[in-house]
Amino acid sequence: MKKIKSILLGALLLGFSSLYAQTEEVKEPQKGHVNVNKFRQMKDVLATPNSQHTASGKPGVKYTQQKVDYIMDIVLDDNKQTLTGSEKITYHNNSVDDLEYLWVQLDQNMRSADSKTPDIKGGGAKVAYRLNEYATEFMEETFDGGFKLTAVKDSRGNDLSHTINGTMMRINLDTPLKSGAVFNFSIDWWYNINDYVNQGGRSGYESFEDENKNINYIIAQFYPRLAVYDNVEGWQNMEFWGRSEFALEFGDFQVNITVPADHILSATGVLTNMKDVLTKTQYNRFKKAEKSFDNPVFIVTQEEAEIAETKRTDKTKTWRFDAKNVRDYAFASSRKYIWDAMAVKINDRTVMAHSLYPKEGNPLWSEHSTRAVAVTLESYSKMTFDYPYHKAISVHAKQQGMEYPQICFNYGRPNPDGTYSDRTRHGMLGVVIHEVGHNFFPMIVNSDERQWTWMDEGLNSFVQIIAERDYEKKYPGSFTRANGSRGLPKNVARYMGGEQSNIAPIMSHGDNAFQFGSNAYSKPAAGLMMLRETIMGEELFDYAFRTYSKRWMFKHPTPADFFRTMEDASAIDLDWFFRGWFYTTDYNSMSIEGVRELYLTGKPTEEIKTMAKERGFKLKDLPPMVYLSDEKDAGKKLSKLDKFTEENYSAEQKANFKDIKYIYEISYKQKGGLMLPIIVEYTYEDGTTMTKQYPAQIWSKNHKEVKKIVSSARKIVSIKLDPKMETADVDTSDNSWPKEKDNDFAKFENKKLKK
Repeated sequence: MKKIKSILLGALLLGFSSLYAQTEEVKEPQKGHVNVNKFRQMKDVLATPNSQHTASGKPGVKYTQQKVDYIMDIVLDDNKQTLTGSEKITYHNNSVDDLEYLWVQLDQNMRSADSKTPDIKGGGAKVAYRLNEYATEFMEETFDGGFKLTAVKDSRGNDLSHTINGTMMRINLDTPLKSGAVFNFSIDWWYNINDYVNQGGRSGYESFEDENKNINYIIAQFYPRLAVYDNVEGWQNMEFWGRSEFALEFGDFQVNITVPADHILSATGVLTNMKDVLTKTQYNRFKKAEKSFDNPVFIVTQEEAEIAETKRTDKTKTWRFDAKNVRDYAFASSRKYIWDAMAVKINDRTVMAHSLYPKEGNPLWSEHSTRAVAVTLESYSKMTFDYPYHKAISVHAKQQGMEYPQICFNYGRPNPDGTYSDRTRHGMLGVVIHEVGHNFFPMIVNSDERQWTWMDEGLNSFVQIIAERDYEKKYPGSFTRANGSRGLPKNVARYMGGEQSNIAPIMSHGDNAFQFGSNAYSKPAAGLMMLRETIMGEELFDYAFRTYSKRWMFKHPTPADFFRTMEDASAIDLDWFFRGWFYTTDYNSMSIEGVRELYLTGKPTEEIKTMAKERGFKLKDLPPMVYLSDEKDAGKKLSKLDKFTEENYSAEQKANFKDIKYIYEISYKQKGGLMLPIIVEYTYEDGTTMTKQYPAQIWSKNHKEVKKIVSSARKIVSIKLDPKMETADVDTSDNSWPKEKDNDFAKFENKKLKK
């Protein structure tokens, strides 16, 4: 049958078109145009490869990055809620450039009295305000935030010239820092810690309404830290407005943190004075936890934490940490903390999973947090690389989800009586898995979050889906804020089909993106899920994804490095997908426009006769041919092609013929402009089904409509596009033939589709 169709298509399309070209009236040439084909290569949008960021997507032979080391002494005042610090900084200029100045990030200045962050909000009046929002907006009640710098000095103790510009500080060097040289300086500072529950922020404190007014501290962005300098951006010194996160250099940290003596504290790095800060009982429990691979071991029990929170002391204790090759630092401290931990086997290494939480988090946290940390480390390691650090910590926070090297802050609190719903549990699990997963992206694969939020949030949300399934096989696929399933293609369809003025391409600076969560988290994750499960297949995708992850461990990748590596390691041209999904707001809205049942005939149809007359050739001059017609009676004259096959095919050819009783021409349209594979399910009259996937390249010559011929020995009674909702189709009401009357998506109104 394939040979019959080839005769028809070959003779009619090639032969007739050449005849037509000879007789067609000569027309005046139309105006030319540039290449706008959606399958064109991305050389016009990707940076030119060089010896640092190569055409293959891997670091080049001349790749360099800076290194910054910190020695810090930190004091937390639990009575005044202040943090005081003294830091010595060693800056290694590994670039080929001489540097005239250094840029330091002062993130706490976002909360300073003269901060411009409140001034950029242009949304007008709200319907309702939280009490703290009302006080700030209308009563001019301000928080005395921001860094108070008490000293900026060089290694000899001399004052360093410096200029503060919002959340950035320029250190003015007397002489340029030569390539390969090192510069030592110090900064002393303090600031008032914010109440993150009522004042907002990524870190701060939560106070509890008890007789001792206990406070939990989750502390981050707490020290002046160096900005990134590289050959892609020069200095990455964009202002921090509060949303788009951070671009940071790797380095070594020695940090001494002084807190009340009755506090339990955990932080980035190896605790080097464990025996000094833990009781003998706590230390022995910790050693037991290091050998417990099945269940968490309590280092501080709930009963002990409840006793600790009823007492206060004026004494202090200093916890000492040593962290190698990390890009940032954070810690948590409270007398209310329960602490449990367990060991996790990552190939031939043992990693510790920890959780710190107050009694208000139980029983939810003792049942799930540390186990979720363990599963996350195992799952992400399989998808990327073996987790290289010695621990990962999940810290309870009332309404926070934020990540730092080896430690993260996560919400999820049961009802006061200890009960909790499945929604609360899945929300808590989702945020723990997501934030622990950030240890991989961007804490190790160190992308520029300030500019390309999707490179950490999107990639992390994608792997989160896989880790959630590893934790619980039937993890719900509904759309929730913390649930990684928001990254499933079916769950981004409504967003992608929304009002265009409220959507930005993924490749947008986070501060400029509309619908930030969908733009930076959901859509990128859904795109990766589509690549893995629909376009590339798990084997090719997983290999390429691991290749990218390993190539850029402890380095600074760019979007081009990701795009190029995914192609380089899979041998699949994905430019069409990356261009459409990441650089545009095109959406997928495929439809079945029509189905024609065709019939075979050995006699020329009226359509062929008309074509011959119009194009000036005689039917008798054609070689033996078979014709397709939508006239049912014509097909009866040659239903089995008996005479035709006897005269025109050999016995060997006839033996391979299949009994084709039905032929259909199916028309598909793409109304949204996004090029994606066509996935179609055929249902036959005997109740069986068959699914066929046509590559996205089917649209390469015509971006709006394509037609496919399907032949079968069985009658097709229904056809359905994208039966498993793999391609984020924004309107599935036209995805079936015959059209389904009660399709849920038929009620889905899309403003763009109405225009």
